[in-house]
Amino acid sequence: MAEENRQHRRYQQNLQGLLQLAVDAGSASEEPAPAEPMSEERKAWLREALADVAKGQLDEVEQLKQCLAVLQQERKVEEEEDDDVEEKESAFEMLSELCENLDNARDLMVLGGLELCVSRYLSHSQSGLRWRAAELLALCAQNMPQLQIHLLSIGTLPKLLQLTDADPHPTVRVKALYALSCLVREQDAGIQAFLSHDGFSVLMRGMQSEHEKLRTKSAFLLLNLLTSHPEHKGKPQFVSMGMVQQLVSVLRTPHSQFHEHVVGTLCCLVEDCPQGLKDCRDPALGLEMFLKQRSEELRGKEENEEELEFCERLRSVCFNGQQSDDNGMDR
Repeated sequence: MAEENRQHRRYQQNLQGLLQLAVDAGSASEEPAPAEPMSEERKAWLREALADVAKGQLDEVEQLKQCLAVLQQERKVEEEEDDDVEEKESAFEMLSELCENLDNARDLMVLGGLELCVSRYLSHSQSGLRWRAAELLALCAQNMPQLQIHLLSIGTLPKLLQLTDADPHPTVRVKALYALSCLVREQDAGIQAFLSHDGFSVLMRGMQSEHEKLRTKSAFLLLNLLTSHPEHKGKPQFVSMGMVQQLVSVLRTPHSQFHEHVVGTLCCLVEDCPQGLKDCRDPALGLEMFLKQRSEELRGKEENEEELEFCERLRSVCFNGQQSDDNGMDR
């Protein structure tokens, strides 16, 4: 009876209908079914469904082109009206929605949309257009190595670092950092470009910003990069910039949830990194006493369990057995 119902089932003429047909065909029997000629009715349905799917993709490409046509309109800043800005913001929002589909993101690159974002809109006078451009770049770059390499090749990373570091609008800074993260995480060419433009200093300054979201995301990215690229911890630039000292200074500001990532970064810096360990043990920092006090403050608070674990781990690595280590060095 179930088999008979499947044979007479009507499927929608769209992608969902195609998927349902495939599922039903695959689950109809565990044994290979004998090949049977497809009925004319089924052939017609399949042709129409495939045509609808193709048309839907074509329609989305046309939508990409229409949005780009809006963004390519060029007027002098003093001539640009509020309606023009709103129309462009709507175009960016539509592009962001479309580019959640990776094929559309790739099509946007082919159509020159990424170059337009980088060359014109990351530096636009309207903050609403700057942050929307950065957000679109992030969506396109995420998990797309081909687009990441393309964006790096057209000079995107220095512009994102500049926005993250110095844009007067906090939303722009946060969105630029989001795009930056999508370019450098799990991308060797991206991390090399990040290092060559002193990106770690930008993250350190981000953690000292007055904007909570920027502090949190800067600290998280710093921890992620040092965890996934431990080979950079011992490089001279880390020693010269005094990263340990700066991180401890950040921890001495009023307590915040992002401190969890800061202590986690310090834990990362003392592992297999003699200079990081030496800096943390510097009596002038007073880190041992600070960690003891912070652990007491956090103990028993469920929301701070991970930060407490980081504090106790850092204290153990840096100061448990320090006396015997120092005696061994003296000998």
